[in-house]
Amino acid sequence: MKENSDRLKIGDKFFNSRLMLGTGKYKTINDAFGSIQNSECEIVTVAIRRLPTDLKNDTTNFLNNLDWEKLWLLPNTAGSQTAEEAIRMAFLGHELACQIGQEDNFFVKLEVISDPKYLLPDPIGTLKAAEFLVKKGFTVLPYINSDPMLALHLEDLGCATVMPLGSPIGSGQGLNSLANIQIIIENSNIPVIIDAGIGAPSEATAAMELGADGILLNSAVAQSKNPSKMAKAMNLGVQAGRLAYLAGRMEKKYYATASSPLNQISKLL
Repeated sequence: MKENSDRLKIGDKFFNSRLMLGTGKYKTINDAFGSIQNSECEIVTVAIRRLPTDLKNDTTNFLNNLDWEKLWLLPNTAGSQTAEEAIRMAFLGHELACQIGQEDNFFVKLEVISDPKYLLPDPIGTLKAAEFLVKKGFTVLPYINSDPMLALHLEDLGCATVMPLGSPIGSGQGLNSLANIQIIIENSNIPVIIDAGIGAPSEATAAMELGADGILLNSAVAQSKNPSKMAKAMNLGVQAGRLAYLAGRMEKKYYATASSPLNQISKLL
């Protein structure tokens, strides 16, 4: 993707793409490669628990075949049920980033999920882990429920973004918490990344039209019939939504207005 002036800033890093992609649930490695390429994403998130401790020497892991000069690794703490587990995973994530040559990468997608059925993030555990990791110099991107007050607390702690869910992770239900997401966007002074629940490009577009700063998704691409094509569609949807937000939509009216006013018509006659 060509560089543009409307770049996404997270911490001290700038990105041209506002779409972030997960690496799980793909049927084949080729699906994963094709999706990452067609999405034109620059941030790839990977569950730390699924990675070997010696990633650099594991030639079978597809992450070693990605171009890490063009991509930025976002380790995530998925599977952590407590703040302590998430903190430990975050440090492991930095070690793994170092193994691919990103020694300055202290990014972490913070997930603390103690609920095994609905997989909803634990707000107390997330706050606790975020506070500790921010103090240790991490660039923290916390995954949260669409809770406007929690988002403000995390911003006050020094988190680099907030990442509210659109609907439960992997559900593909779309933007079920639209009102709360809009409040979070209006009140936030840091990027708001919609994470989880997006199922179709139109939903990604709708989130971006509201003013979201980016979209992170996985299942919607990986579990589609053609992941590479869906990744491209999601990329275009995010771009369209961002452009629409910057352009500003017309005001809604309760009555019809002629698209070609009479005075304009008369001038043409």
